[in-house]
Amino acid sequence: MANIERTLVLIKPDALQRDLLGEVLGRFERKGLKISALKFVRLTDALLDEHYIHLKEKVFFKSIKQFMMQTPVVALVLEGIDAIESVRKLVGATNPRAADAGTIRADLSMNVPSNLVHASDSVDAAAGEIKRFFKEDELFAYEKITDRYVFGEGI
Repeated sequence: MANIERTLVLIKPDALQRDLLGEVLGRFERKGLKISALKFVRLTDALLDEHYIHLKEKVFFKSIKQFMMQTPVVALVLEGIDAIESVRKLVGATNPRAADAGTIRADLSMNVPSNLVHASDSVDAAAGEIKRFFKEDELFAYEKITDRYVFGEGI
């Protein structure tokens, strides 16, 4: 049986400023990933301190926080077979200039942190990040008519 996972994606202020929200969402949808949750979130100092705790001591941390608070971000939970790895492959390397052609970052961005999206990098990170940005009643499980074509029979 397939390994169905959920993962968190944040579509960053640069994607909103550049009118790329539909393009980014469309890439996830065309892959066959199911949107389980979606909303605008205005990030706060406290939320960013928690989310980027691993960067807190870096000299660029303050500028990342300023960048991420320019506009709301779009937070979404994607679901699918090995969703975490699938999303990471679609998104591409953190540095868009090092990302493989065809990925969101390689095709649509040129620098860090303006690399359009954040994506969870592990099962544990995804679980924590989903809880950070969504309440349980904001997550939806539903069947799509295309599930059997995307995920295979018996899912």
